[in-house]
Amino acid sequence: MLIVGNGRLLTLDPDAPYYEEGGVAIEGDEITAVGPTQKLQEAYPEAEFLDAGGKIIMPGMTNTHMHLYSTFARGMALKDPPPTNFLEILERLWWRLDKALTLEDVYYSALLPLIDCIKCGTTTILDHHASPRAVRGSLDAIARAVEEAGVRTCLAYEVSDRDGPEVARQGIEENVEAIKKYRNREGLLSATFGLHASFTLSDETLAACREAAEELGCGFHIHVAEGIQDVEDALERSGKRVVERLADKGVLGPRTIAAHCVHVTEREIGILRDTGTMVVHNPESNMGNAVGCAPVGEMLAAGVIVGLGTDGYTCDMFESLKVANVLRKFISGDPSAGWQEIPTMAFTNNARILQAFYPRPLGRLVPGAYADIILVDYEPPTPLTAENWYGHLLFGFHGGRVDTTIIGGKILMRNRQLLHLDEAAIAARARKLAQKLWERF
Repeated sequence: MLIVGNGRLLTLDPDAPYYEEGGVAIEGDEITAVGPTQKLQEAYPEAEFLDAGGKIIMPGMTNTHMHLYSTFARGMALKDPPPTNFLEILERLWWRLDKALTLEDVYYSALLPLIDCIKCGTTTILDHHASPRAVRGSLDAIARAVEEAGVRTCLAYEVSDRDGPEVARQGIEENVEAIKKYRNREGLLSATFGLHASFTLSDETLAACREAAEELGCGFHIHVAEGIQDVEDALERSGKRVVERLADKGVLGPRTIAAHCVHVTEREIGILRDTGTMVVHNPESNMGNAVGCAPVGEMLAAGVIVGLGTDGYTCDMFESLKVANVLRKFISGDPSAGWQEIPTMAFTNNARILQAFYPRPLGRLVPGAYADIILVDYEPPTPLTAENWYGHLLFGFHGGRVDTTIIGGKILMRNRQLLHLDEAAIAARARKLAQKLWERF
């Protein structure tokens, strides 16, 4: 047993969100008790003690839409003219990058951002993968990186028709095998059924995916109305907008994640709510791709569950939180906007989304939850209380302040030093692979 104590304890439990001095007792990968450090030590006198030294003890951050495979694009020069719209970004960068990936590339391009997650305190991600010329075995390659890094990850392979029917079939099979192997099991890994987007999926492929998912009792992880091109295609293909088409094809529902939802109407928001579909907002990616801003205020007000992700733009969820906050204010023209909405997305709703993929609670330090805990080196310059903790987190925390990361009860980083991986050696191998990939690209 391990006790992490002698810190300012931020539980994110609505019933007891903050202790000025507190700790967490851990047995295996589960939290068994939370409270004042002295009481925990009295209750578990034989437990090992990790002294937080006054640092913030809090749940690890969570990212509900991520692309690990994007790693090898960092620093790469495009050989074409710069993209002028979202579809050109896909065609000139991402759809060429994913075709160049080998299984070894998939493994290393996952391992490095997983290390980044540890270093910036992100302990759970929902990944969305593509490697059309290395489909079979790709999710197992990511799973191997996950087990070595120790970051909780839900896998998905994005099925698409853009590379032909055989690749689409392989994508379906890759999802099915991963879901059978990892979903609803104890441990770091889970899986769901990945789909790319409406505009790269025929009615026939959607029907095949729906049939496979129904047999497995799972939903989907799909990009929805990220760029206006998705809307235009859906209207041309079916006479309906993206959310309407996906609803008709049985894709939406309480086990489905609709990432982005930038270009959705009031009617579509109502469909998302009525079907119980979960949405993930990715503010930095949407700004970077110049696709617009999702109407998160309207979706939340309508009762849609909206979480927060990064779409591969960063591993640092503190960063995503800050950008989501200022973007909400900028778009609305209201400087008070976002104050309730953004923490609801990042903490309450991300935790609700993760319940669809893991058997125990995440995102809270409460008995029975997974022991995914970070220590943040933050000395409050003003009083920190149960009422104002979010203001401190928003303006004072960032990934570089994370001192210690514990996932599943295992200490992976202490004093900002990784305890189980040689990052320099891993990065050196990744650079060699990336150079070869750039040449193929």
